[in-house]
Formats: sequence, structure tokens, C-alpha cells
Amino acid sequence: MALYPTPESLSAAQKENLDAMMKLSHKAFEGVEKMVDLQLNAARTSLQETAEKFKALMSVKDAQEMVNLNKDMAAPNTEQALDYSRKIYDIATQTSSEVQRLVDAQISEANKKLIDALDEFAKTAPAGSEAVIAMMKSSLTAANSAYETANKAARQVVDMAERNMKAAAEATQKKG
Repeated sequence: MALYPTPESLSAAQKENLDAMMKLSHKAFEGVEKMVDLQLNAARTSLQETAEKFKALMSVKDAQEMVNLNKDMAAPNTEQALDYSRKIYDIATQTSSEVQRLVDAQISEANKKLIDALDEFAKTAPAGSEAVIAMMKSSLTAANSAYETANKAARQVVDMAERNMKAAAEATQKKG
């Protein structure tokens, strides 16, 4: 590893960053595609149900049948709403975890390269600079530790939100 960046190393770093951005963009786009598919399917289902309800309304023969039909139409379909919400949540969670995995890998690789560069610099550094290099490594370790702690806390919040959503869905299903 060269002590100073060369055009080749800068070009390689730029290519790596571009590849990482393309991977992130691809994962985000996959999530958007899944959401659009879900929306289109929901719209198609809603349109079909509306057409069926309209046909049923057109075939009403008496007032009692109209009252019964209105009751059926007015009843919200909580199961469909919960299923739709679950699918949205699943898509968002899956996309988020894939993006997080890619970001974590990039951060890990960048940290490894930085430590390697510090080690390489230490080999040719002037006498007396050991303390500065040690301080830089210590700062990097502390920053990584803080990142891991924040990441772990964020995952715990997501897990708790997921448990709460499942509990709410189960409670709603029991009421329905």
C-alpha cells in the first residue's frame, strides 16, 4: 500500500464507491418495485370488489335486501387491512435490513483500509510519532464501538416495534 494516494488507488477507490452506490440503489429500487406491485395488486382487488358490490346493488329486489347489503358493504375488512399493513411492513423491514447490511460492509471495509494505512504509515513514520498513531487507532476503535452500540440500539428499537406491531395485529384479529 502506497503511503500517498496514487491516481490508480484513487481510481480504484472511486470504482469501489460507485459499486457500493449501485448496490444500494439496486436494493432501494427493489423495495420500491415491491411497494408498487403491492399497491397495484391492492388497487386491482379493490376495483374488483367495487364492481362486485355494484353488481350486487343493481340486483337488489327489496328494501330488506338493500339494508342487508349495505351492512355487508359498510363492514370494514380488517383482515385485508392488516394483511396489507403487514406486507408493507415486511417490504420496508427487508429493504432496510439489506441496505443496513451493505452499509455495514462498506464501513467495515473502510475501517480495515484505514487501519492498514495507519500500520503502513507507522512503518515509515518519524521517531516519536508512535503516540499519535496509537491515539488515531484508539480514536478509530472508539468510533467503531460507538457505531456498533448505536447500531445495536437501533436494531433493538426495530425489534420492539416489530413485536408491538405483531401484538397489535393479533389483538385486532381477536376482536374481529
